[in-house]
Amino acid sequence: MEHIIAYNPYKNGNKGSVSSQPLSVYDKTIAYPWMAELVAAIRGGNDELKKQLPFRCAHYYQFRDNRRSQKNAVPESFLFQTTIDVDDKEYVDKAIEKARELNCSDTIWNGALLHLEYSARKKLHIDIRMPIGMTIEETQRAYCEALGVPYDESCITPERMLFITDKASEIYRSPHWYEVLPQEELKKRRQAYLDRELTIDGRGVAVSAIQPAQPSDSNAAHAAHLSPAGTHQDAGAVATGKNLAAFDLFRNAAGLKDVDINTPGSRHSSLLAIMSAGASRVMPEEELKAVVAQKMPAFSQERDCQQLIHDFYAKYGDSSKPMSQAVIRINAQAEKSSQRDAVALKAESSEGGTDINAEDDKLVPPPMPEHLPKLVELLLSKTPDVYKPAVAHAIFPPLATHLCKTTFKYIDNVEHEATLMCCLLAGTGAGKNCVQMPINMIMEDIRQRDRENLQREKEWKEEVTRKGANKDKRKRPENLIIQEIDADMTNPAFVMRTAEAQEHFLYTSLNEIDQFDALKGQGNQQFKIMCLAFDPGNSYGQTRVGTSSITERVTIRFNWNASTTVQLGQRYFSKVLTDGPISRINFCTIPEREIGAEMPVYGEYDEAFREALRPYIENLCKASGRIDCAEASALAEKLKDENADFSRMSQNRVFENLSFRGNVIAFLKACVLYVANGCKWEPEIEEFIRWSESYDLWCKMIFFGASIAKANEVGEKSSKRGPANLLQQLPDTFTYAQAEMVRLQNDFGKKGTATMLRNWVNRHYIEKIPPKGVNADGADGKQGGKVFSIQLFSFKKLLFRSDGLDLRCFNAK
Repeated sequence: MEHIIAYNPYKNGNKGSVSSQPLSVYDKTIAYPWMAELVAAIRGGNDELKKQLPFRCAHYYQFRDNRRSQKNAVPESFLFQTTIDVDDKEYVDKAIEKARELNCSDTIWNGALLHLEYSARKKLHIDIRMPIGMTIEETQRAYCEALGVPYDESCITPERMLFITDKASEIYRSPHWYEVLPQEELKKRRQAYLDRELTIDGRGVAVSAIQPAQPSDSNAAHAAHLSPAGTHQDAGAVATGKNLAAFDLFRNAAGLKDVDINTPGSRHSSLLAIMSAGASRVMPEEELKAVVAQKMPAFSQERDCQQLIHDFYAKYGDSSKPMSQAVIRINAQAEKSSQRDAVALKAESSEGGTDINAEDDKLVPPPMPEHLPKLVELLLSKTPDVYKPAVAHAIFPPLATHLCKTTFKYIDNVEHEATLMCCLLAGTGAGKNCVQMPINMIMEDIRQRDRENLQREKEWKEEVTRKGANKDKRKRPENLIIQEIDADMTNPAFVMRTAEAQEHFLYTSLNEIDQFDALKGQGNQQFKIMCLAFDPGNSYGQTRVGTSSITERVTIRFNWNASTTVQLGQRYFSKVLTDGPISRINFCTIPEREIGAEMPVYGEYDEAFREALRPYIENLCKASGRIDCAEASALAEKLKDENADFSRMSQNRVFENLSFRGNVIAFLKACVLYVANGCKWEPEIEEFIRWSESYDLWCKMIFFGASIAKANEVGEKSSKRGPANLLQQLPDTFTYAQAEMVRLQNDFGKKGTATMLRNWVNRHYIEKIPPKGVNADGADGKQGGKVFSIQLFSFKKLLFRSDGLDLRCFNAK
């Protein structure tokens, strides 16, 4: 049988992304040395590293679009297994012993144990096979009770993920763990759910989960609490505004916003769904009955309703357990709603904001490491938290611009200068200007020198203008190094500035990406400049006839920052998706803030900040020649291997192609930090660079991945099919219809089939096989020489036959 697991093998991977892989691939991941090192560090007390672990999904082996969310879980991939999380160390040893005991008992848990492993903090994960017909929640509750450990309601979500640990942490594995069950068993298990009015993967509201009131003695235990009408005798509880609002919000959360919950036949299941969504967690039983009396007046008078509520609270009404985040959120909304008037309350309940999975559906980039390299920490020290990831990427182009005639040998033995280009994509009003002050501080020394040289250039131009055409004119000043160029610079001016820069980098910072259009010249030269700048040993320039025109061949050294909206950025690069610029640029973003969030406040960039930054800038300016950093090279090797592993497991060609240059960008960033720190490596550099590369690739895949894949498909379709031999694709004997089909399969129309066949007959590639009573020339002598359509004939191949024979010689006349 197949064993398939949905998991993310990537270190610090996107928590919303998983792929379906054979279990053997998972085994390779847990055997990596870095997994053991990471787990050891977590157990040594560094809890923050836990979020960097790869993770697996407990209940499904496939999610649509590889997006881990409830709505994307493929029902047919439900594994009928779940994972118990023993999160208290004092229970671990007892739970291991008890799990093994239950596995050999005469109970429903016989043979149910699938897997035992220590978690990242040396607690316990127990994977078990679910009894037929029981839901995830029912299985978890029953097994925890049998095991003697507390039940954790956070473990029952369909899309649940668990951080995986190294091979040494595995205690026991059954051969049936993550097994795709045989069809017969799947059919039986799915039918058991359908019989309970659930989906085939056990989701929905099980009508039989809480039994309605039964006749005769089954209600004797509760009869003292009920009046003959079935209503509760205690009339003291009232339906408060908060509880009424909460009921509406939980109704929305249960998916019943547009459903008439008072329709006979569905009232029982509707109320059960609302209580299951969390209504029973925020109000006592008597208060809920008072609310139901208003919201479902007819049903509230029935014994079935009262018994349903009482049984539900008796079974699940444990107020000592913590609320889920979704319930807390709805409770807070209800509290606010109760303070408004009826109109505001109605708007709140109809507009909702109660989608429990709303946060899950947001794609969030990898989180930044807590501990940063000293230079990065300094440059982010005045930046609000929400902007720090964007600034952490944007600081590198201006830092690298200080390097001159300095190279770094990448792991493929190619020497690179620190060419770094950064594009910030974020929504309108997101705060894209957050990168500007750190850039200004880094560029202060270069701008000071540029101002002096610009003044020299201005004086020279004024002197030349004052002199007549025949007067001697002073030559253009020497050593006119001006590194920061204007956004509206033309292509000839760019070539001139590059030539005069004496192998220094040029730099620009653009408020909008389309300001590059000034460089486009003829044929989108700006994209060519972006690509060439990243490639070592490039050559670029122009040749002009005029004596005053610029004729130069230069090596482009160009770093830049640009900001734009997501839509404009996607549109700007839409024509060059597969031409190279995207893979050479470092992309970053600013996450969308909640509506009404507090305004971010910046720190002050004072003289103390300048003094702290000065030594790093001086170290960059002093560097020259080839600088080798063994730690950066080792990290590049490690990241290259991890990217290759993920590419093999995800089978994502776009990610693989982007990761090649993404790894070079990360390597160059590591080298810049190394040089700025006086050629000393910091332990924090590795985690920061790992995050930086992961973040960059995340942005590229989110903003451009689908478009690149689509462009690649179009390219493959046009390039993979050259001229094809249609006759070779036909059987040795074929009909007219088969010839039409072959033409259609090769993107030719049906029109032209008759002409093609006649041509083949005349060339002796095929011969006609006439229908009965018709001669080979298409004339039927018995019917007055009537000519029959070629469509009625069959044909025999004389060439390109499956037996390899050439039959033309046998048919020669």
